[in-house]
Amino acid sequence: MTTAQPAGTNPGKSRNTTATDIAYIAVFAAIIIVLGFVAIPVGAAGVPIVLQNAAVILAGLVLGRRRGLATAAIFLAVGLALPVLAGGRTTIAALGGATVGYLVGYLVSAWVAGAIAYTAPFRTNRGAALGILIVAGYVALFFQYLFGVFGMMWRLDMTFGAAWAAQVPFLLPDAVKVALMIAIAAAVHAAFPDLRRARARA
Repeated sequence: MTTAQPAGTNPGKSRNTTATDIAYIAVFAAIIIVLGFVAIPVGAAGVPIVLQNAAVILAGLVLGRRRGLATAAIFLAVGLALPVLAGGRTTIAALGGATVGYLVGYLVSAWVAGAIAYTAPFRTNRGAALGILIVAGYVALFFQYLFGVFGMMWRLDMTFGAAWAAQVPFLLPDAVKVALMIAIAAAVHAAFPDLRRARARA
């Protein structure tokens, strides 16, 4: 005896989509981890210039808000046991330092980047889509800064203005990194248009 499936559903396709999502999330989490080997100390607060923050935004731009958030969450979860954060730190160690706010910012920025990016008309208007990706990337970066500022105010007893001033050395490097991530995301969406449609079907 078989049970009829609701009209319009396809369990096999749903399982394939879930497996594909897991693969995408794993790949991007691995990319973020690998980029943790690059860290350049700068600024009076001792917060390094890293590539991981840009890679988290890239995950959101490419995968969308849910998969992007899942990628950032898995990356931080792995960091609970292994030193995968920039500078060879664990998530637990970072939670006790000045960079705690940036970890929260990673989660928020991945979600924000994906939420904005997936409103882009990738198939019908690539110019507008690129503009939306630009907005998504830099709004996501702003949230990383914002939560980073709150973390520094908490851990270092800095004023709001002083904590924002500590971000200045990172503005240009981060702007360049995010521009690169936006270009990569635009190329990925152009080459793999099913990325967005698969997420919508799921």
